[in-house]
Amino acid sequence: MAYRHIEQNVQRGPRGYHLKVLIQTLPSLSVFFSTHILQEQMKQREHSLRKVEQEMDSLSFRNQQLAKRVELLQEELATSQAKGQKSKNKGDSPSQQGLQQTQSVFDEDLQKKIQENERLHIQFYEADEQHRQQESQLKVQLEELERDREQHQAIVDGLTSKYMDTIERLQSAQARLEVKSQTLERESNECRVQTEECDYNSLNVPPHNKRHQLKARDVAGQALGFVQDIVVALLNFHSYTEQRVHIYPLDSSIEPISPLNQKFSQYLHENAAYVRPLEEGLVQLHQSITEDTVTVLETVGKLKGFADHFTSYTHFLQKILPYQLKSLEEECRAPLCTSSLISKNLELQSGMKRITSVFDKLHSYIILLALPSELYHPTGLTYSSAVFTQLAACLHSLHDAVKEMSKHYSQKAGLEQQLPTVTQKLCTTNECLLASLGMLTNSTDKIATFFSNNLDFFTSSTGYGPRGGVGALNPLQAESMLGNKKKASDYMQAIRKPRAESVPYREALLNRRVLTSSTESRQGLTQQVVASQEKIARLEQEKEHWLLETQLGRVRLEKESQRIQDLETQLSSALGGGGGSPASALSLGLGSPALTSLDDGELEERGVGDEESREQLIKTHYMARVGELTTQLQVSDSKAVNFHAECRALAKRLALAEKSRETLTEEVKLANQNITRLQDELATTKRSYKEQLSMMSDHLCSMNETLSKQREEIDILKLSSKVQNKVPLNTLW
Repeated sequence: MAYRHIEQNVQRGPRGYHLKVLIQTLPSLSVFFSTHILQEQMKQREHSLRKVEQEMDSLSFRNQQLAKRVELLQEELATSQAKGQKSKNKGDSPSQQGLQQTQSVFDEDLQKKIQENERLHIQFYEADEQHRQQESQLKVQLEELERDREQHQAIVDGLTSKYMDTIERLQSAQARLEVKSQTLERESNECRVQTEECDYNSLNVPPHNKRHQLKARDVAGQALGFVQDIVVALLNFHSYTEQRVHIYPLDSSIEPISPLNQKFSQYLHENAAYVRPLEEGLVQLHQSITEDTVTVLETVGKLKGFADHFTSYTHFLQKILPYQLKSLEEECRAPLCTSSLISKNLELQSGMKRITSVFDKLHSYIILLALPSELYHPTGLTYSSAVFTQLAACLHSLHDAVKEMSKHYSQKAGLEQQLPTVTQKLCTTNECLLASLGMLTNSTDKIATFFSNNLDFFTSSTGYGPRGGVGALNPLQAESMLGNKKKASDYMQAIRKPRAESVPYREALLNRRVLTSSTESRQGLTQQVVASQEKIARLEQEKEHWLLETQLGRVRLEKESQRIQDLETQLSSALGGGGGSPASALSLGLGSPALTSLDDGELEERGVGDEESREQLIKTHYMARVGELTTQLQVSDSKAVNFHAECRALAKRLALAEKSRETLTEEVKLANQNITRLQDELATTKRSYKEQLSMMSDHLCSMNETLSKQREEIDILKLSSKVQNKVPLNTLW
C-alpha cells in the first residue's frame, strides 16, 4: 500500500516514469538483498567448517602419534612381562617395581588420551551434523527465494512490456508539447517586446550601397576563378585515378580486374556529373551579383543551388571512400608490394579519410550560409561571422590535407618506380596524378589565402538596413529598394532637359591653345620623323657603299698577295745561279728597267680587272638582295593566306557560338519557368504540412486528455480492488 501511495504521488512529476520503474523493481530488489545476505551467511559457515576440518586434521595427526606411542609402550610392556616371567623365581626386585609404576603411569596417560580423543570425535560429529542441517535449510530457503524472485521478475517484465510503449509514446508526446509550448511562449514574448519597442523607422526603405555591390562582384569573380581551377584539378585527379585502377595491380588489357575495382572505376567515371555543377553553380551566383542588385545572405538565392551541388559532391566522396580504401588494401596484397609501399598506402588511406571529413565540414558551413535565403528571420543571421571564420580555417585544413596526400603519393610513386614489373603506362599515370595533386594543392592554397584576406569583408556589416531601424534586410525591402531606384532613375531622365551643344568661351580658348600647341608639336614631330627617316636612308646607303668597298679591298689584298708570291717565284728562278740572298736579289730586280716596265703593264691590267670584279660584286649583292626580298614576299603571302583561313574559321565558330547562345538562352528560360513552378509547389506543400501539423497537435492534445482520464479511472479501480481484498482478512481476524 505504501508503494502504491508513492507511485500515485510520483507519476504527477516530469520524471514519474523512472520512479515508477524503480517502485516496480522493489520486490525483486528485496529478493536480491535477502539472497545476498544468505550467500554471506553461507560463506561464513564454510569458513567455520574449514576451520573445524583443519582442527580435525591436527587431531587425527596427534591421534596417529599417540597410537604409535601406545604400540611402542605395549611392545615394551610385553618385553617386560616376558622378562618378569623368566625371573619369577628370583623374587621381586626394585627395578621391577619401578617398571610397574612407570607402566601404571603410562596406562593412566593412555586412558586420558583415549577419552579426550573420543570426546573430540563426538564434538566433530555433532558440529558436522549441525552444519549439514543448516546447509540444507539454507538451500531450501534459497530455492524458495529464487522461485519468488522469478515470479516477481515475470510479473515486472509483463507489466513493463505492457505499459512501456504507451508510457514512452505519451512521454515523447509530452516532451514535444512542452518544447512547443516553450517555443511559442518565447516567440510570443519576443513579439510582445518587439511590439512594445517598435517604431516607424523599421518601415523605411534602406539605401542602395553601390560600393558594396562592386566589391561583392569582384570577390565573387575571384572566387569563381579559384573554384574553376579546383574543378579542373578534381576532374584530372578522379580521371587519372580511374586510369590507374585499370593499370595496377592488374592490367585490364591483359587480365580482368577485380569486381571491387570495376565498381570503383564505374563510380569514378561519373565524377564529372558531380564536379562540373560546382563551377556552374558558382557561375550562376556570380552572374546574379550585379551593380543593380542587393547582395546579402538573405537575398542571394543562387547560393542555395551551389550548396546543393556541393552536397551532391560530398555524398559522391563519401560513396567512393570505402572503395578507395579497399582498392589500396588490394594493392597491399599484391605479390611485389613491399613494407614501405604498405606503410605509404596506410598513410594514403588516412589522408583520403581526412580530405573527405574536411569536405563534409565545408558542406556544413556552406549549408549554414545558404540557410538565410530560405528561412528569413527578422533579427538576421547572428552567427555569420563565426561561420565565415570557421570556413576560412576549414579551407586551410583542406590545403594541408591535400598537400600531405600529395607528398605521400609522390613517395609512393618513387617506390613503385623501383619495382621490377613497373610499366611505362603506370609511370605516366603516376606523373599525371602528381601533376593534378600539385594543381589541387596550389588552388586550395590560393582560395584559402584569398578567403583569409577578404575575411573582414565577409564578416563586416553590409551597410544594408532601414534607417533608424534594427534588424536584417528583408527580401521584400530589397525588392522595394531596387524598384524605387529604378523609378528615381526614370524620373530623373524624364525631367532632365536637353541642353544646346555649346562650349563656354574660356573653355574654347583653352581648347584652342591646346589644339595649337598640339598641332605645332605634331608638325615638329612629323618633321623630326621625316628627318630621321632621311638620315636613316642615307646611313643605309653609306653602309652599303662601305660594305662594297670592304669587299673590293679584300679582293685587292688577295690579288696583291698572289702577285707578290708570283714575283718572288720569278726572282728566285731568275737568280737561281747567283749567291746573293733573296732580299738583295729582290732589290736588284726591282731596280732594273725591265722589271719596272713589267710593273707598269701589270698595273694597267690590274685596274681593268678591279672594275670588272667590282661590277660582278655589285651584281652579286643585288641579286642576293632580290632573292631575300622574294623569299620574304612568299612568306608574307603564305601568312596572309593562313590568317585569312583562320579568320574564316573564327567567323564560323562565332556563328555557331551565337546559335548555341540562343539555344542556351531558351533553355535557361525554360529552367527558370520550371524553378518558378517548383517553388510554387514547394510553398503549397509547406502550407499543407503546416496545416497537418496543427491538426496533429490538436489531436495529440485530445489524446493526452483522454489518457489522463483513463489513468484516473485505472487508479480508482485499483484502489477499489485493494479495498475489496482487505475485507476477507478483517472477517478472518
